[in-house]
Amino acid sequence: MRIILQRVSEASVTVNDKTVGEIGPGLLVLLGIEDEDTDEDIEWLCNKIAKMRIFNDEEGKMNLSVKDVDGELLVVSQFTLHASVKKGNRPSFIRAARPEFAIPMYEKFIKVLEITAGRDVQSGEFGAEMQVRLVNDGPVTISVDSKNPE
Repeated sequence: MRIILQRVSEASVTVNDKTVGEIGPGLLVLLGIEDEDTDEDIEWLCNKIAKMRIFNDEEGKMNLSVKDVDGELLVVSQFTLHASVKKGNRPSFIRAARPEFAIPMYEKFIKVLEITAGRDVQSGEFGAEMQVRLVNDGPVTISVDSKNPE
């Protein structure tokens, strides 16, 4: 499971000209799921997201979590996070999970994140053509892979 975590001052996701998810200050989570992902990957990533200290404290140091600042959360599925560019110039998405597996994992991820973070989580629409708008705060963008924690 891979995520791109972006600290935002605002973010939204639109499907067919209708806003389906929208947040103010908080975190935009782009989520890529692969067939090997498990409930343990979900638990580990959700704990990381809820506790990661990437918001500024009163001294301007990144020392506070999304929970500490009462920030909002928006999760958007993004299978392209599992792109392989080894051969040629056209990415392969063979490692991205098929919808039959990915949809339940995506839904579980959102539920676990709500519990872990102690707040509602906004989301995009799995498999839809989405327009994601964001104002990256900082900018702060962090890539996390549950199979390769660094």
